[in-house]
Amino acid sequence: MIFRSPYPDVEVPDVSLPHYVLDGAAARGDHPALIDGPSGRTITYAQLPALARRVAAGLAARGVRRGDVLAVHAPNVPEYAVVVHAAGLLGVAVTTVNPLYTAGEIAAQLADAGARTLLPVPPLLATAREAAAAAGVPDLVVLGDAPAEGGATPFAALLAHGDAVPAAGVAPAEDVMFLPYSSGTTGGPKGVLLTHRNVVANVAQVTAHADLLAPTDVVIAVLPFFHIYGLVPIMHGALRMGATLVTLPRFELEGFLATIERYRATV
Repeated sequence: MIFRSPYPDVEVPDVSLPHYVLDGAAARGDHPALIDGPSGRTITYAQLPALARRVAAGLAARGVRRGDVLAVHAPNVPEYAVVVHAAGLLGVAVTTVNPLYTAGEIAAQLADAGARTLLPVPPLLATAREAAAAAGVPDLVVLGDAPAEGGATPFAALLAHGDAVPAAGVAPAEDVMFLPYSSGTTGGPKGVLLTHRNVVANVAQVTAHADLLAPTDVVIAVLPFFHIYGLVPIMHGALRMGATLVTLPRFELEGFLATIERYRATV
């Protein structure tokens, strides 16, 4: 006996993740794509692909090329999505780092992933610098204002190179988009190679039903982006459907409830 789903097959286009998720973003104009919950800082849908292109150009100017790996060491912040899509435009893989990791744990992941660039937030800079030194990672870019000393580059410096992105020739079924690490239940954490096509297929699955999310929805993004659930179904599912993501750096009950009330969250 053959059992069939009552739902139609999901079509998986042969495109890169930024193309699939952001192709229609500019047309949504000033509709908020990402809001930093604590501060209210907002990135609109029109701004998101433009920022991704500028960051991609800035990374390329620093020598980042297709096949390289960059690491994001941050809690949930709006810039997370910008960096991810900038990397995707260049054919660069992103390894996502748990912000609670020690310097030793981060260094082990950086070395195993072969990362060449590490992007922490300012509060994690000291730990990130120690980890980068231990792993031999040469490039440190801070998602915020960087101190003048220590060789760290502020994120704003990436935006000073225009928006001309080098043609990367991304092969969706071959180029790695994400390199998250397992929790290490049966040993040490292990990297998981996810191509653009892998991730596009998953986003297509979670957004197959148009009534799941709508542009009028406001989604509280508290599940961590370093974890695949927060990174793909939450971040990319919502952005693909044109909803608004409100990021929270951590779950804290009173702040979580206040954020729901402040932004009139629907999901």
